[in-house]
This record gives sequence, C-alpha cells and structure tokens, in this order.
Amino acid sequence: MLRPVVVGLDSSLRSLTAADWAAREALRRRLPLQVVQAWEGVTAPCDTERPELNGPRCLARRMLADTAVRLRASYPQLTVSTLQIAGSAADVLTQVGAEAELLVLGSRAVSGVGGFLAGSVAQVVVGHVDRPVVLVRADGSLADEHLPDGEGEPSTHTPYRDVVVGVDPRHPCEELLSFAFESAALRAAPLRVVHTWRPPYVHAAAVARARRAVAASAARSLSAAVAPWREKFPGVEVHEVVREGRPSQVLPAAAQDAGLLVVGRRIRSARLGTRTGSVSHAATHRVRCPVAVVAHD
Repeated sequence: MLRPVVVGLDSSLRSLTAADWAAREALRRRLPLQVVQAWEGVTAPCDTERPELNGPRCLARRMLADTAVRLRASYPQLTVSTLQIAGSAADVLTQVGAEAELLVLGSRAVSGVGGFLAGSVAQVVVGHVDRPVVLVRADGSLADEHLPDGEGEPSTHTPYRDVVVGVDPRHPCEELLSFAFESAALRAAPLRVVHTWRPPYVHAAAVARARRAVAASAARSLSAAVAPWREKFPGVEVHEVVREGRPSQVLPAAAQDAGLLVVGRRIRSARLGTRTGSVSHAATHRVRCPVAVVAHD
C-alpha cells in the first residue's frame, strides 16, 4: 500500500497553511493525503446525553470535515481522508508519522480547538519520528514556492525555487540525498547541495595553506557523495556549494531564497534519548521556507 502524506490539523492558521502545502506535495508525489487531528479532551461520543461533554469534540470534528471539503474542492485530483485520534498531540503525531511517507506540521502552532500543537510539541515529534517531517510556516503560500516574475512580483506560474540540502559526507547521508533529489526532481527545480567545513588549528604561518587544503578536501568529499545521485537523477540541475562555517549558520543563510530546505537528524539509540540537533533547530527558527527534517543513521 502507498504511504500517505499526513498533515496535522488544529485551529491555527499555521495548520491550515500546512494542509495546503501537504496537499500540493501529495499531488506532486501522486499519493493520498490524510488529515489528522489529535483530541486531548473528553472522549464521550457525539450522541451522548450530556452535550456539554461532546460539544468541543464535535466542533473539532466539524473543523476536520470542513478542511477536507475545502481541500477536495481546491485539489480535485487529490484523495483526501480524515482521522481524529484521542490522545496527546505528541503521541498521536508520532504514531501516524511512523506510517506516513512524510508528516507535515504547521511550525510553532498554538493550542486551539482539538489542542494539536502546543509549545514544543513540533520539536518533540521531529525528534521521535523516523520518517521525513516537514515544518511549514503560517505565512507561506503557493507563490512562495516559485520564483518571482520578470517584474519581481509573486507568481505561481514561474519555475520553482531551488531545493537546498545540507550534507556531511563524513557520515551516511543516503536518506537525506534521496529525499532532496526526489524533491527537486518533482519540482523540476535546481538542487543546491551544501557542505560546510571548519579551518584547522595550525600554526599561524600555515593557516592559509591549511585552509585551502581543507576546502579542497571538502569539495572532493562532497562531489564523491553526490556523484551516484547525479547518475540516478540526471534531469536535476545540481550545484555543489562548499562554505566555511558552522552548518547552523551557513545553511539558513544559503536557504534564504529557497523553496525547500532539507536537513538531517541522526537517529540516536534509545539510551541516548532523542534530539533534533543544532542544524534543524536553527533552520526551523531562522528559515522562512518549509524545512524538511530527514532522519538518518
């Protein structure tokens, strides 16, 4: 069976924007869309004799149904299903995210009817779900995915903006490059593969030569890591970018004009706990475009 694109819904504008982004991504990938709502309130059935118990839950269900109706009208070729699950937002998202092709969340959503994302739930989910998770900001739009027109005005008919991915060839990054290349291919967009390096600690007299050597080595390592994926995706225009600095600083800067930023999150053993990492944390707080966090070994 095909894994669906799953989007979390609450009452915030962020989740509604995320739902539209998820719908477009599902169409690009030719996958169904599942809209999921976590319910943390009373679980009395909607036909209970005590309407004061079921009112909020029924209102949340209506919002879920209304969103599905709107998405079907806006994207008639898309198969849309809905699901309301009783439980905490983090638990529900982790559960559905494990079975999704990718999970889409509104970034920094606030609690509302249905109580979906509150506080740091999005960051918690990113640290637990091993499938790709995409965070979408509330003020995003379809035009933001595309380059401006010839007069510099927003457009939905121009080519897609670049996809940017940050990689470290010293560690396995197959999942990361696979997602980035596929995303670029689906959009017919250029792909910028960014690798950062830090200057070595050497005697002052040898700094310049050492910096050149490290930069050249970083470029060779990046080219070697990207080469197999160039062959798998010959239609993708690839730009290899090697920059000095910390990834948490370089990547947000490199993605300022991007349509999608892809970053990695190393899967940690249970005894070490879960974390999103400094790069994905910086990306979700400093980048305006959607950010895809891809877990990898």
